[in-house]
Amino acid sequence: MELNEKVIMITGASSGIGAATAKRLASAGSKLVLIARREDRLNEIQKEFPEAEILIESLDVTDYTAFKTAVQDTIDKFGRIDVLFNNAGIMPNSPLAENRRKDWQRMLDINVMGVLNGISTVLPTMEKQRSGHILTTSSTAGHKVFPGFAVYSGTKFAIRAIMDGLRQEEAMNHIKSTIVTPGTVDTELFNTIPDAEARSAEAALHENVNRSLSADQVAVEVVHAIDSPDNVSISEINVRPIEQLA
Repeated sequence: MELNEKVIMITGASSGIGAATAKRLASAGSKLVLIARREDRLNEIQKEFPEAEILIESLDVTDYTAFKTAVQDTIDKFGRIDVLFNNAGIMPNSPLAENRRKDWQRMLDINVMGVLNGISTVLPTMEKQRSGHILTTSSTAGHKVFPGFAVYSGTKFAIRAIMDGLRQEEAMNHIKSTIVTPGTVDTELFNTIPDAEARSAEAALHENVNRSLSADQVAVEVVHAIDSPDNVSISEINVRPIEQLA
């Protein structure tokens, strides 16, 4: 199926990698369902591409019922779902000794349960179609743990396990899975870090083009995976800034 024929749902579409991917796909003529809590940001993307077919769904990915409704809205409008890009996530990193239990729970709810909500709500449609593609944003922190990143890394290690399980379970239904694994990317994600000093250090890192990617650079690779031939499954995309070694 050509890119301009695909119906693509994107969570976390209001900023960063999600917004950059949405804009590239809108330019390519894809039919889009943009999901995020910040509806005003989604409306801005829609206004930027007035010719594109875009459905806006303002919701929190932790709300399973709302996600289910968005899936039904998509089917009602477009008749099918070809791609889900699970991209919503947060990164309120801190040392375990700080005992930031609310941050831990929120990370688990969004980074893990939000992904599972997306997978579980689109799978029945994709299985019925006997086709589909589910992508999920992980992180290089899902391969290597650093001090202060323990819980965030835990959510990203979990995503890799879940997505590889999905790949194996749904291959015979012609449902593809892709783990998107970026290194440091210049997005708003670092704004969720609670410690001001750590947040400032992360912000400084993002200013160096050799040590941080732009969201659009990652979006290029995401669109490449989405546009791959029907019999090709790109299981994981690892994309880092050139000076990032880990």
